[in-house]
Amino acid sequence: MTDYTAPVRDMRFVLNDLIGMERITALPGYDHASPDLVDAILDEAAKFAGNVLAPLNHSGDKEGARLDAAGAHPPAGFADAYAQFVAGGWNALGCDPDFGGQGLPAVLGTAVKEMWNAANMAFSLCPLLTTGAIEALHLVGTDAQKAMYLPKMVEGSWTGTMNLTEPQAGSDLAAVRTRAVPEGDHFRLYGQKIYITYGDHDMTENIVHLVLARLPDAPEGVRGISLFVVPKFLVNPDGSLGARNDAHCISLEHKLGIHGSPTAVMVYGDNEGAIGTMVGEPNRGLEYMFIMMNRARFDVGLQGIAISDRAFQHALDYARTRVQGTETGVRGGGRVAIIKHPDVRRMLMSMKSRTEAMRALAYVVAAALDIAQRHPDPAERARNQAMVDLLIPVVKGWSTETAIDVASTGVQIHGGMGFIEETGAAQFLRDARILAIYEGTTGIQANDLIGRKIVRDKGEAARAAITEMKSVLARLAAQDGPDFAVIGSALRDAIALLEQAVAWVVDTYATDPRTVLAGAVPLLNLFGVVAGGWQSARAAVAAADRLTSGDNEDPAFYRAKIGTARFYADHVLSQAGGLAHTVMRGAAGVLALEEDAFAL
Repeated sequence: MTDYTAPVRDMRFVLNDLIGMERITALPGYDHASPDLVDAILDEAAKFAGNVLAPLNHSGDKEGARLDAAGAHPPAGFADAYAQFVAGGWNALGCDPDFGGQGLPAVLGTAVKEMWNAANMAFSLCPLLTTGAIEALHLVGTDAQKAMYLPKMVEGSWTGTMNLTEPQAGSDLAAVRTRAVPEGDHFRLYGQKIYITYGDHDMTENIVHLVLARLPDAPEGVRGISLFVVPKFLVNPDGSLGARNDAHCISLEHKLGIHGSPTAVMVYGDNEGAIGTMVGEPNRGLEYMFIMMNRARFDVGLQGIAISDRAFQHALDYARTRVQGTETGVRGGGRVAIIKHPDVRRMLMSMKSRTEAMRALAYVVAAALDIAQRHPDPAERARNQAMVDLLIPVVKGWSTETAIDVASTGVQIHGGMGFIEETGAAQFLRDARILAIYEGTTGIQANDLIGRKIVRDKGEAARAAITEMKSVLARLAAQDGPDFAVIGSALRDAIALLEQAVAWVVDTYATDPRTVLAGAVPLLNLFGVVAGGWQSARAAVAAADRLTSGDNEDPAFYRAKIGTARFYADHVLSQAGGLAHTVMRGAAGVLALEEDAFAL
């Protein structure tokens, strides 16, 4: 297995040259995030990811989580690594200082979380879910709930989960049947939940479950769902742990990947009923749970970027060291490493260019979230929040679908050895496959992009994003050289196709929604490809500025940025035409067959 080296150089480039970290640290409440502190956090996180988490990735995959009479147990080494994670203060990085957090910008936390997920995604799922639970309780929990749970959860000594789906429900949360029966100042819950990530484990002394359930008089459908906080161990008024709650893991799922992460089937109320308290108001549980889900959807997109980078590093190391064949066009030459072969170079450039484009887009969205939450100007907050809302389904859907392809390309570079588990390339593909499914499938993300983010405001937010994309075209035109001419032309054409597709969606949806939704995933991928091209082009311009100013410490890095953007223009942005055609003209084929005809 190849060691993991966090791409801190590229992370700093995105933070400083594409985002302008000084803009973020100038926001109210972020003034303590000095450049020295940001650099120190990135460096220390890279060490922790490479030295502590990465060595457990392959062994954790082989061993897997297990369940016995005492409960669920992650693989050997995970508990110790988690104790170090908590002791290092990593769980509290972006949390509210009022509850023990460090109050650092989301965009910095995004870079750090990418490292955790690239080093060991199965481990990182635990703090990912805890972060979402913290945010939900912070925004809609009572003062008593916040005081009881948040300090321990922010510290990381208690973890959090979200319990949504049930065996009969899947993604259709209107079918949730778990019951919550009022009893004095609390409720007793009865029901079963599935796919609960880290629903049980022995790494912390308590687990705080956020559970969707119905009150006895709740209306049918999603409007009748409430949210409850249900701890594994009840908490006494003084903060100490009390009796074991009636919430138990009865089995662990046997999964294609992320074997080190215990995915639990949870049963609430097999005996006297699981005691919980309501979060927020009755029948608004799904609304509150979306707080967690939106954060989790962004973080899952980030997982896609992380797995892509890890698969790329692994494939690059193999391509540099695997000697096979002679170099094309060189007579009498000896055997060479496969990185010398043009097709291997093509695959590596495909992995590299898409990973860097996805990283830049995700970090830009995280920076917009910081601005939306902290900027003193309400109009600026609103503008950035609209951008965040629009692009989260793109970050989630496009990045995770791309991660599957990038990880598969990594297996291909290994050839037959990639199909052998011992080389490690297959694990990245197996782990990546869940990303396009959990926290809302790609189809759900695409429908959300169309229905809630484009059609609802008649395309206003999408047009604003497209205007932002166009702003880089003039800067591209001002650069000398054929690379920038190609990048500018490809991006201009791709933006025009995206603009045309968005206008078609807005015009068509009201009268023919099925036709529009038949092309929803292609539209999401079109948006991702073009948005990635926008960031890739911005990176090329920033790199050229560094080279011409003479203010650069690593000219090879900046030249590589320009070459990578050229590849993206020729090989990725060129896909925009086919995607746009499918969006606007592909529905006839999608809907051509009656249901019975599929079996013919």
